[in-house]
Amino acid sequence: MTIFSLIRTGIVGCLISAFAYALLFYSNAWLTSELVFSSGVNWIYLPAGLRLFLTLIFGLPGAIGIGVASFLISYAGALPHDLVLCIGTGVISGFAPYLARLIIFSNIKLEPDLSNLSLPNLLVCIFLYALLCAGLHQAWYRLMGLEDSGSLNHFAVMFVGDVLGSLLLISLIKASLDFLRRTGRLGRLS
Repeated sequence: MTIFSLIRTGIVGCLISAFAYALLFYSNAWLTSELVFSSGVNWIYLPAGLRLFLTLIFGLPGAIGIGVASFLISYAGALPHDLVLCIGTGVISGFAPYLARLIIFSNIKLEPDLSNLSLPNLLVCIFLYALLCAGLHQAWYRLMGLEDSGSLNHFAVMFVGDVLGSLLLISLIKASLDFLRRTGRLGRLS
């Protein structure tokens, strides 16, 4: 693989990740508007599963794409227009799942193509990711003095929302793949 194809693959991974994350973020906001605990904390957060999925698939380019999208969403959305706060939020959104990926790949010995990703390994990924993401976000918000954030309650709800969102999204993906396999459409897509 040449350096240009690596760069192209990285850019494509960043763009796909940024677009997919932003699309699912706004879809989740619409679908689960009644399940918001506070700004940035939701009882079911589907983009959590996508963040994990994108960083498992794309690695660093996925984390960068998610980070950029999250920064833009934060700056244009409910968070105060504080550049440092929004940059930190973007970095945590992209790199908490990437950090979970690094820990998982080094301790569970996952293959780069995820061929040995079993359900128990996936559950470990989800729980580690949710723990890191909720913990780092709430620590960051507390450090930045963001009102109505950074408490143990916010951490707990964000953790639960990330776990539930990840499980739900992954279940939807699996059900879709099973449906495509049963109808014979999966072979035509590859």
